[in-house]
Amino acid sequence: MHTFGMLRGRTIVFAVALVSGAVSGSSTGAAQGQNGPRPVVSFATRTDTSRPVRELPPRPPTPAVLGQIFERPFKLLPNRRGSLEVDTVDTGVQGPVEGLGAPTVAGTFEGIGNRNGVLPPDPSGDIGPNHYVQMVNLSFAVYDRNGNTLIAPADNRTIWAGFGGPCQTRNDGDPIVQYDHLADRWMVSQFALPNFPNGPFYQCVAVSQTEDPTGAWHRYEFTIHQTKLNDYPKFGVWPDGYYMSINQFNCNVVRCSWAGQGVATFERTAMLAGAPARMVYFDLASTDLNLGGMLPADLDGPAPLAGTPNPFVQVDDDGWGYSGDQLQIWQFHVDWSNTGASSFTHVGNLPTASFNSNMCNYSRNCIPQPGGTKVDAISDRLMYRLQYRDFGSHQTLVTNHTVDANGSDRAGVRWYELRNTGGGWSIFQQGTYAPDTHNRWMGSVAMNGLGDIALGYSKSSTSVYPSVVVTGRFDGDSAGSMTQSEVTIVNGSGYQTHSAGRWGDYSQMSVDPVDDCTFWYTQEYYATSGSAPWRTRIGSVKLRDCPTGGGGDTTPPTTSITSPDDGATVSGPVVVAASASDNIGVTKVDFYMDGAWKATDTTFPYEWSWNTTTLNGSHTLQARASDAANNVGSSALVTVTAINPVGISLTASGYKVRGLQKANLAWSGATSAKVDVLRNGAKVATPDNTGSYTDNINKKGGGSYTYKVCEAGTSTCSNEATVTF
Repeated sequence: MHTFGMLRGRTIVFAVALVSGAVSGSSTGAAQGQNGPRPVVSFATRTDTSRPVRELPPRPPTPAVLGQIFERPFKLLPNRRGSLEVDTVDTGVQGPVEGLGAPTVAGTFEGIGNRNGVLPPDPSGDIGPNHYVQMVNLSFAVYDRNGNTLIAPADNRTIWAGFGGPCQTRNDGDPIVQYDHLADRWMVSQFALPNFPNGPFYQCVAVSQTEDPTGAWHRYEFTIHQTKLNDYPKFGVWPDGYYMSINQFNCNVVRCSWAGQGVATFERTAMLAGAPARMVYFDLASTDLNLGGMLPADLDGPAPLAGTPNPFVQVDDDGWGYSGDQLQIWQFHVDWSNTGASSFTHVGNLPTASFNSNMCNYSRNCIPQPGGTKVDAISDRLMYRLQYRDFGSHQTLVTNHTVDANGSDRAGVRWYELRNTGGGWSIFQQGTYAPDTHNRWMGSVAMNGLGDIALGYSKSSTSVYPSVVVTGRFDGDSAGSMTQSEVTIVNGSGYQTHSAGRWGDYSQMSVDPVDDCTFWYTQEYYATSGSAPWRTRIGSVKLRDCPTGGGGDTTPPTTSITSPDDGATVSGPVVVAASASDNIGVTKVDFYMDGAWKATDTTFPYEWSWNTTTLNGSHTLQARASDAANNVGSSALVTVTAINPVGISLTASGYKVRGLQKANLAWSGATSAKVDVLRNGAKVATPDNTGSYTDNINKKGGGSYTYKVCEAGTSTCSNEATVTF
């Protein structure tokens, strides 16, 4: 969904579809064995730290003119409308539900409604230890875990009030909320399109300063591209970055045309500290113009091993010109110490059970309601999220998309669990949930720490008002089936009459970080019929009573950093030590620096060897202990300052006077009264430590000379600097 705010006196909602990915494994094409282009690295173009959001005056709703809903039709991309569907039978449709019970709705409360007069809502929300944060087009709100309102619905741009630039002045939508459980922080984002249809185009990102989302936020404006619209941004939390996928378009006043897949990652460690932060971006249009609609992996549960690349996935239908239905797997590796070594590479393609994604020939008016107009199926892409979880013995990815379950435009949800046991990704199980004649679509799926899966979606038909529904399965149930009967979070009692038919464009299923078991889901519905009086609902769901490996134990370990002390100054290699205890036993201690995972120790004494020599400045340290019941206890943050000698830094340049060669040397960091100047390894002078010296070579012609500057009479020297004549 795309809202361009006030454009020519109107609130515009602009929607586009995406294009599919690259060729399948049995074809030849640009994606096969080919890496993406070189990374483009840039700093945030604006950054600051806000006042507490609870103290900021809420921005009034961005209104629709005369109370009307304005919607701009989305543009389908190549290979969609008019494509010849090969598979008319979905071989993944599951059999009858096994009757193992149904999920239990633990709680439900009303979310944000259509206070801005836009279509569609794009509901996104996440759960933390004490809060639920929700964003829609074009508002946000903060609730406690019982649904009490802590920050009343206000324009999303309120978060960037006083920031300056387009993030403050625009309110363009496509929001995402993420709770970063590794750091106990929050991340929110929406794009800004101040000059639409022209660029530059921006991404507004904010990270909470503490665990309290009603407090202050570190705010960032990133310029994504000068000419390409950064549409449909989707985020994933990862230890070394906040990863994003975007569908890119070149736009004019008449239409927007496809301009390729874009992917980026933002410097999470810096953003957690409110420091200047970088973005590493790949434009994949030159790799394969048909790549599009990817999702980045979003982490739940324990952090993966340090340096693990972030997986990206997209879905391909053979009706779009591919050799078999498939999932493409890519991976994004970022190297913040050498950003030029970052890469975005194709890992492989996984053939899926056949499916038909052609719902109503990709028309936006497709899913029936009891009245009004038909609404969007959005069956041309994976639905948010692509959730990642590391169980130690294996890693998992779960995701979903909408398909034609019976060949006659009845929507069902195709879902996948991918696994990696060390030899690469494979499809562990898959299924299409379409148990009766009703339509189910716009899903979101997640797996909890027990391996149970919950799938939420919209449900509608000519006899069922659009409602918010959840089903699920236990770990170990029959593969490919949602074995739990579905449960309704809220029954719809109205329908949408606006001719645009916009629905979604996405919803969000999250896992409660407190027990790593309860699921939280947000989705839209209608309580009354009308042009666009949509509402959103937030519900928590349990598939079981969350038993744990510790015989039901729910007491987290206690842990603390025992060395170094809070406020200490450190240098060189440092041993970070922690104590940990628990009533059923500590299984491991994870060490974090500035919110990023650094090491795991499974045996006492719990230690991590930290080399501070290249990390001068203030840093926070934390230990997180886990027990046999998967409870996690965190230590208090310890702040230390690393101070290490910088050493001698040397630069050199050459010039000629009457043909004679001279080298100008400039250095810093030397501490002695005099320094030794070495040319090609031999000492040529011992001048005073003034920071500069001219070496008169007194030779005509050419040549290359390598210099060092050393503390006088020692082997403590600078880097080499070469002058070539």
